[in-house]
Amino acid sequence: MDFAYSKEEQAFRESLRAWLEKKRDEGAMGGHTPASLDEVVEQGRRWQKELYEGGWCGVHWPREYGGQGAGLLEQIIFQEELARIGSPQLINLLALSMVGPLLIDHGTDEQKKRYLKPILTAEEIWCQGYSEPGAGSDLASVSTSAVLDGDEYVVNGQKVWTSYAQYSTFCILLVRSDPEVPKHKGLTLMIADMRQPGVEVRPLRQMNGDSEFNEVYFDDVRVPKDNVIGREGEGWTMAVAMLMYERATLTFQRQLQSRVALQDLIAFCKEYGPDGTPASKDPLVRQRLARSYIESHALRLTSLRHLTKQLKGSPPGPEGSMEKVFWSEMFQRMLQTAMSVSGPYSQLAPGDERAPSEGRWPHLYLYSRGRTIAAGSSEIQRGIIAQRVLGLPKDR
Repeated sequence: MDFAYSKEEQAFRESLRAWLEKKRDEGAMGGHTPASLDEVVEQGRRWQKELYEGGWCGVHWPREYGGQGAGLLEQIIFQEELARIGSPQLINLLALSMVGPLLIDHGTDEQKKRYLKPILTAEEIWCQGYSEPGAGSDLASVSTSAVLDGDEYVVNGQKVWTSYAQYSTFCILLVRSDPEVPKHKGLTLMIADMRQPGVEVRPLRQMNGDSEFNEVYFDDVRVPKDNVIGREGEGWTMAVAMLMYERATLTFQRQLQSRVALQDLIAFCKEYGPDGTPASKDPLVRQRLARSYIESHALRLTSLRHLTKQLKGSPPGPEGSMEKVFWSEMFQRMLQTAMSVSGPYSQLAPGDERAPSEGRWPHLYLYSRGRTIAAGSSEIQRGIIAQRVLGLPKDR
């Protein structure tokens, strides 16, 4: 594998790095860790607007729609440099990485003109209306209905695990428009306005105290026919197409997240110990840190291998399931080390002055428990690996 970048790619990195360091020094990224989800969203909005005004938002979008027309490697460099500088979370990531590209490839001219720029500027945040209480891993089983009434659909049903719905202007919504045909053929993907009557958002409080997930109820919500993406009945094709945009760089995003956490963990163990002695002097802690380092590096090399396949024209395959299982369980093991090093103080939440690292580790640890469920549980992923990678028969 050739790890070298071309002159053009290296110039892209250097230009981006210089811009990011300038913005960091100016304080554009914010100088503190947000104390609430509201602050996370507000910080994310401000930072994304800075990126947009600097010409760095949506770098992979075509130039005619506000991007740089960058390739896959430039996207990876962009993600690496944001992680290196400690960039705030991009609050409109769903729309930037998935909804926008879907509209560019499959949307009408009117949809592109109306929705694309506010996605880049973070003026309008989007959420994803896919999962339901009875349709999670089996997404084609969604039952939220859309009945055509003149030039509008009347939508009724419930979605769940809808991230940032309480802050969203629009929802990319998968509905059942024809209950009489096989389930994969009766679906339609459309754009629903979250601000209209009949839309009710109920935040779900998670065990780490955040409420980024929500239940969303649709009660006779009217959606214009012009808001359909693709055609009626093509919802499954559109929904899968949107997920494919995410998978192009998803593994790299995951391993970058774990690398940043690992760097923070190593620094923490060099400085902290319940008895005043740095935990890094404990041979057992050193072994656990070494294991985390090895696993993180293995994931990085695996992601580069799969990136190489994509650059050669191969679409993302079932290998993503192996990466997802490994990453989610590795991330939990890494954070368990931080909790063990913190000892009894690991129970202290953000806001307690005695909490190590301002309570970051228990917050992340509790968050990580859901990573083996979100985006397909480990059980589902292992089934995919067994059938599509190892060629084993289906479980009965």
